[in-house]
Amino acid sequence: MGTERHVSVVIADDEPVVREGLRLILETQRDLCVVGSAGDGRQTVRQCAERSPDVLLLDVRMPQGDGLWVLAELARRGLLGHGGCRVLMLTTFSLDEYVDEALAGGASGFLLKSSSYEEVLAGVRAAAQGEGFLSPSVTRRIIDGYVRGRSDRTVDASDAARLAGLTARERDVLRLLGEGLSNLEIAQRLSVSEHTVKSHVSRLLSKTDCRDRGQAAALVRRAGLC
Repeated sequence: MGTERHVSVVIADDEPVVREGLRLILETQRDLCVVGSAGDGRQTVRQCAERSPDVLLLDVRMPQGDGLWVLAELARRGLLGHGGCRVLMLTTFSLDEYVDEALAGGASGFLLKSSSYEEVLAGVRAAAQGEGFLSPSVTRRIIDGYVRGRSDRTVDASDAARLAGLTARERDVLRLLGEGLSNLEIAQRLSVSEHTVKSHVSRLLSKTDCRDRGQAAALVRRAGLC
């Protein structure tokens, strides 16, 4: 019998009750293991450097370095993304002003602190597999906001250049990434195999020079593709 792989998690939030609640949720699962917790930005970076977690649950607003500072510092140290940890941002708000900047900075997605038990587990597992995750209410409000504002927005020239080399099918896949869908959900939506979707995702990330699915999702919204 093979050894079950455990996903290691660090929880970073300045509210002890939030940290404890998330720990209790995660530790009900045999495949998830909480290896550290932190209450401020600097402590979070130290925990990630020392524990090398697969996933970091990161509060947007913390003392001694907010979530955006932590993302930038992890990236600077080579501790973010492939070869490092995947980051899910935690927020109290249904639409935080940091969403775009956090995703562009390398975050894999957003979870509301009020997210259901199932959403928390799904988000952590998706991030551990290198997939993006947005709580459904966050996704819906982001899309609604961009639809309302689309007529007043032009696509940045650099973003347009990054999109120019995509095929029609790669644009379809990119748009669905922006909606927070997993590879399996995209495959079902487009009536193709999950392997085919993985190939499209790999190519479009390379073509658009996106580090991961979170950056691709941010590009989608900036370009008004969703």
